[in-house]
Amino acid sequence: MELTASARTRTGTRDTDGMAVAAFVLGLLGLLVMNLILGPIAIVLAGLALWRGTARRGRALLGLGLGVADLVILGTLVTSDGVLAWNF
Repeated sequence: MELTASARTRTGTRDTDGMAVAAFVLGLLGLLVMNLILGPIAIVLAGLALWRGTARRGRALLGLGLGVADLVILGTLVTSDGVLAWNF
């Protein structure tokens, strides 16, 4: 019975895969609510997952893109001045 992880197994891969999935979920959820908080968290988690070499690279890139989209939507809503119509 081992109480610690053996040196042969890579426990960090599972952690980075979890970060990639969390970045994707938080970025997707951030499109609906709390852009200011969830967007930057998704960007940081996706960056960490990519930097550590996740096996779910596509999911991490989606989380990064969604986190950036969260901030773009927030900036658009803040600067739109509450007008949602085109003025010709």
